[in-house]
Amino acid sequence: MRHFTQFILSAFIILFFNLQLTAQGGRIPVPAKNGMVASSHYLASEVGKDILVQGGTAVDASIATAFALAVSLPSAGNIGGGGFLVYQGSNGESTSFNFREKAPLAATRDMYLDEDGNIKDNSNHEGLLSVGVPGTVAGLYKAHQKYGKLSWSKLVQPAIDIAEKGFPVSPPLAGFSNWVFENKDEYKSTAAIFLKNGQTPLENGDILIQKDLAETLKRIRDKGADGFYKGKTASLVADFMKAHGGIITKKDLNKYEAEEMQTITGNYRGYEIIGMRPPSSGGVAIIEMLNILEAYDLEEMGHNSAESLHFITEAMRRAFADRAQFLGDLNFNEYVPIEELTSKEYAGKLREGIENEKASKSDSANFNKAHLLYESPQTTHISVVDKEGNAVSLTYTLEQSYGSKIVVEGAGFLLNNEMGDFNAIPGYTDTKGRIGTRPNQIEPEKRMLSSMSPTIVAKDGKPVIVIGSPGGRTIINTVLQVIINMIDYKMDIAKAIESSRIHHQWLPDVSYFEEWGFSPDTQRIYKEMGHEIETRNSQGRAMGIFIDPVTGMLEGAADSRSYDGKAVGY
Repeated sequence: MRHFTQFILSAFIILFFNLQLTAQGGRIPVPAKNGMVASSHYLASEVGKDILVQGGTAVDASIATAFALAVSLPSAGNIGGGGFLVYQGSNGESTSFNFREKAPLAATRDMYLDEDGNIKDNSNHEGLLSVGVPGTVAGLYKAHQKYGKLSWSKLVQPAIDIAEKGFPVSPPLAGFSNWVFENKDEYKSTAAIFLKNGQTPLENGDILIQKDLAETLKRIRDKGADGFYKGKTASLVADFMKAHGGIITKKDLNKYEAEEMQTITGNYRGYEIIGMRPPSSGGVAIIEMLNILEAYDLEEMGHNSAESLHFITEAMRRAFADRAQFLGDLNFNEYVPIEELTSKEYAGKLREGIENEKASKSDSANFNKAHLLYESPQTTHISVVDKEGNAVSLTYTLEQSYGSKIVVEGAGFLLNNEMGDFNAIPGYTDTKGRIGTRPNQIEPEKRMLSSMSPTIVAKDGKPVIVIGSPGGRTIINTVLQVIINMIDYKMDIAKAIESSRIHHQWLPDVSYFEEWGFSPDTQRIYKEMGHEIETRNSQGRAMGIFIDPVTGMLEGAADSRSYDGKAVGY
């Protein structure tokens, strides 16, 4: 009887899990005819869909979704961080917006080092010195100025409504609230927002109301970007920094500007791959890897076979080595060889060093398995397609989960800790994954290198796949594998996103496998080739949309690895 009861319970759990997957997107694509939004929180996806229903553009919907995430997904959604937006119109027009955070004017090349040249107290990741000048509001406003149709205020208002009325706390946010409770004396301004009455932890199902954030959003609603970078909000940020040892000033905020950039474009098996230029490293790396892999018949090898994973790993290894050596903010580096790195000829040269049944080495002598330099998975991604077939791929972040975990007193929003993405120890690169190369060393007003990889795949100039993911350095490889799954293995968008994934980033010389979805035989053969494997619980939380080039029908999917993610269409 006990075993029968356990069986019934297990069956119920599996059924419930599968129903949840179906409801949120999961393994079954969500169909729609007119428009689609996929994001990491169901409330934000609904906000974006409503904007599309009202006649808003894909850019309008992405902006509204992003502001809603700044309220409902405080771990990553933000107005205190930064990111990138890639746009591809149904008419073939493409562009991108770079609103990555900047180093403050007072930043210096060795600002985190002690007298021995070591990083002091993890100060590039913790505390107010780790905060870059936020770019999100400037980037969203700039995109709206060019492609917005509905009024700016209409796009910001839904986020204000969520902040004022509140929303139910889910387990991840309740977990953060417990952390805040344990550290409330050190993070007093954060405790005032993320504890009940500033005293006790939030519990699953509690309603979180954020009045200070609502007031900040109202200033943004009424004054656009100036509502954040000037006036009361700018004063709150600057005064808070000055009072607690930070270095961002009103001048930093007043000077911040987002920039529109030409997209980077490659070609893979007849599809156009459209992504961001640096300081995003994703566009260059994904195109470089696809160029390498184009010469191999991955479909014939089989999905996630040892043979296909071997070649995918070797492509990852080479792209990440080039990422470390060459990539950084284009405004601060005289020569970044983008055209060469993304050329078919260069890929051919790289393939010459790849053996069919033997792993390469990543200069990994004396590797002691210490963990790689931390780059948090707590980014979030939005994919949007509107009724005209225009597409937006938008990824933005606070860096680590909840960023610096510091709320600006009186303003109600969390600050990023993006300065940790710079190469903090100039000239020092080791086998554990710490990089010290010159292109990404700290300079005032420089943007730090990012792994965010908002990507659009097009056919004959029209978008067919809109994809992106959080996940730190794993973002690049998550997006790569979703694209391969769809183009090479003919998967639908949901299966392509749900499939198990791997990650290799040159250093450390280790392949990380998700702990499910790979057979023992596959892992054994892969290891016999000379690859080292470690496992992880999960990798990425991709959000994607497929546009059928024949019928125009949309299919959306929110990665089930995301607790609250949802794809919504109409």
